Amino acid sequence: MKGDRVEIVVDAGDTTRTYEVVASRAGRRVETAVRRGVVEVSEVTRSGSVVRTARFMATRVLALVEQPVPREDASERPPAGGPDA
Repeated sequence: MKGDRVEIVVDAGDTTRTYEVVASRAGRRVETAVRRGVVEVSEVTRSGSVVRTARFMATRVLALVEQPVPREDASERPPAGGPDA
């Protein structure tokens, strides 16, 4: 969903670096995968086409933080015709 974000903190020798992959448009999502010692974070469309991918060596990744956009649940919405109507 637009706004979904993944932050990747990587050991860069004497310092750390932080990278972000963000779902930049409506209908896109961010997916993570760990394969063969490589961490892949990809922005994917509704149809499953990969828009962009960031790859990091798994041994260098210190943190992988997924930050989904808060979604409004039907139970959180005020009922129609409530006291504010």
